[in-house]
Amino acid sequence: MNGCAPSCGVIGGVTDDTKVELGGVQKTLFTTLAARAKEDRKKKPVLRDPKAAEMAASIGDEVTRFERGTGAWLNVLRTVIFDSWVRAFLAEHPDGTVVEIGTGLNTRFERVDNGRVHWIDLDLPDTIEMRRRFFEDSDRRRMLAASVLDEDWMRTVKQSPGPYLFVSEGVLAYLADAPQALTRIAGEFPGELIAFDTFPERSVNQHRKVAEKKKIGASLAWSVENPRSLERLGLRLLESTAITRPPRAVRDQLPTRFRFYLPLANPVLGSFARLNLFRTDPGEPTAPSS
Repeated sequence: MNGCAPSCGVIGGVTDDTKVELGGVQKTLFTTLAARAKEDRKKKPVLRDPKAAEMAASIGDEVTRFERGTGAWLNVLRTVIFDSWVRAFLAEHPDGTVVEIGTGLNTRFERVDNGRVHWIDLDLPDTIEMRRRFFEDSDRRRMLAASVLDEDWMRTVKQSPGPYLFVSEGVLAYLADAPQALTRIAGEFPGELIAFDTFPERSVNQHRKVAEKKKIGASLAWSVENPRSLERLGLRLLESTAITRPPRAVRDQLPTRFRFYLPLANPVLGSFARLNLFRTDPGEPTAPSS
């Protein structure tokens, strides 16, 4: 059963003995969790996520303070776009495996589960420890404590049935070694799909300044000017979109307020990041520079 176990000893809060100390990058999970929880409380949300609202209420102030930011809707819309790619994959491969890289406290499985998909939630040990306060493994879903920069986790993934879709939302850009990780995934899983977001150097530099000013313990570390340049790593770009210009299938289902504001926001925010869907196509990838 999902949710905080009875041993937590509280209702609607996490006691000191159940709190987990997270690293700087891992704490960014509270930003996306807060955005989804805030959206769920709206009368006409772009996505429903009652599990996010439940977790936010349980964790308390450490999450709610992130709800005061003005960019929550961008985080939510990014999530909706990634969800659409996962649903498209499952429509074609209902028994396949989705690997959520840097899962944090994401609830994508709850939103897209078709009753048949196999699922692996991958993140660092401290995050997985926290995640286990709210989720449990099942016959189709399991949590895996590992870094994407390691290789052992790939052997575990191969025990799950293919085809595979790897999803990494708001994670790889924090890792300077992300190109090496992508090259290994491409080599180990040829012909599979992988979706992740990228940021140009201007956005990375802007994020670093904000992180320094606000004394945030994590900032973006990997910039990509053109997602197609990543094809040298053994990837083939299938689709790339700005958050403010989602695919038509997503755009047509958005609430009116989103369809109205997106064209206005695009000139300012459209170049901040790209959301990309690739197929691994190793061939003879060029070794990423260190």
